[in-house]
Amino acid sequence: MTRAAALAAAARYFDDGGFIADLARRVAMPTESQVEARLPVLESYLADEIAPSFARLGFATEIVPNPAPGGPLLIAERRETGAPTTVFGYGHGDVIRGLDAEWRDGLSPWRLQCDGERLYGRGTADNKGQHTINLAALDCVLEARGHLGFNAIFLVETGEEVGSPGLREVCRQYKDRLAADVLIASDGPRLAPERPTIFLGARGALNFDLIVELRDGGHHSGNWGGLLANPGIILAQALATITDPKGAIRVREWVPTHLPNSVRAALADCVIEAGEGAPEIDPEWGEPGLSPAEKVFGWSSFEVLAFRTGNPDNPVNAIPPRARATCQIRFVVGTEPEEFLPALRRHLDAHGFSMVRIERWQKAYFAATRLDPDHPWVRWAAASIKATTGKAPAILPNLGGSLPNDIFAHDLDLPTVWVPHSYAACSQHAPNEHMLAPVAREALQIMAGLYWDLGEIGTPARS
Repeated sequence: MTRAAALAAAARYFDDGGFIADLARRVAMPTESQVEARLPVLESYLADEIAPSFARLGFATEIVPNPAPGGPLLIAERRETGAPTTVFGYGHGDVIRGLDAEWRDGLSPWRLQCDGERLYGRGTADNKGQHTINLAALDCVLEARGHLGFNAIFLVETGEEVGSPGLREVCRQYKDRLAADVLIASDGPRLAPERPTIFLGARGALNFDLIVELRDGGHHSGNWGGLLANPGIILAQALATITDPKGAIRVREWVPTHLPNSVRAALADCVIEAGEGAPEIDPEWGEPGLSPAEKVFGWSSFEVLAFRTGNPDNPVNAIPPRARATCQIRFVVGTEPEEFLPALRRHLDAHGFSMVRIERWQKAYFAATRLDPDHPWVRWAAASIKATTGKAPAILPNLGGSLPNDIFAHDLDLPTVWVPHSYAACSQHAPNEHMLAPVAREALQIMAGLYWDLGEIGTPARS
């Protein structure tokens, strides 16, 4: 059989309704990892849905208890005698809260529903739809060839949406068993819906709160206005020193000293086109002198995620006693995240804001990772995708968002190549989450082509 036969099988799987049936069954399981009562559902998703799906493809599976509080993990392995290449795959079965009441009339987070080119349901984009595509593509290669021609190891967790508790410990505990030549996995969005994309890591994320607390209670604004310092005003002024009026970061320890040439070259032909429903880019916002792609994939950004002072839902005529802002730095390789908050402390003190307290979040931290865009596995994957689609994929040095990629890149020492099957306007983490049917169909063929080529001569040599 041939590569073309594997691609044709992938197209038939979508056209004949196999993809819709498999994804509908998985979407129907409310695997909300933020809800403690859903732990049995997380366990069932692995034991009753994913493990049998791997077993049908000849994989040996084991469900691993989580060493941290949280849902279990699944390790699936298929090893073939004499196979020269071992590939590590990853997915997560948990989803963000359903937010049932906030979905559009006629939609439910736990029912897959097709409306034009959109496939609605919680997890369609993140991440059930994506690992459903990859599982099916493996099946298409087995159908066409009779064997894979490579060793495959998959790790499916159920806690990514709550920071992947226990994932690092499991990867370290089973490091020998999870050893591979490359990670090829799927999560996140394409650069544009119609353009296949590869990303090679993730921006890091550091969350923290800035707090001004001046007194125990509020005081009447008529009697005390003009006499008592207002925490909300002080905090707003402090925040205004962190960036210029157009969002460029003034705490220069937060940004890289330069863009590497390989990163700039990879992003040169990358145009952000998020698709229908996406917000319009503000071209003057952020670091001057950078293209939009360089700003989000090659640079750091600072965001105020929330700001609270007084009682926003029911304001009263009182000077509030305190104010709090929740902030986030998204950062890239080439910065030193452990220096971010000490640098901020120095910056605030120098601007007269020593009364502003900094509290780092204990959770919500991701390290920054980036595989060099010139790496042999990147060139190999790009050639495979172009052979399948006729389109040169966008190559992003890293995702704009964050993933636990540092565990795979550092703890397992893997080159990391991500092939996303979603798009930026998919309403991920929001009501009305959806996947685009044309993207899903093309992605099935892309992955079938990648898995076919992994079993052929010409994969990059083991590093």
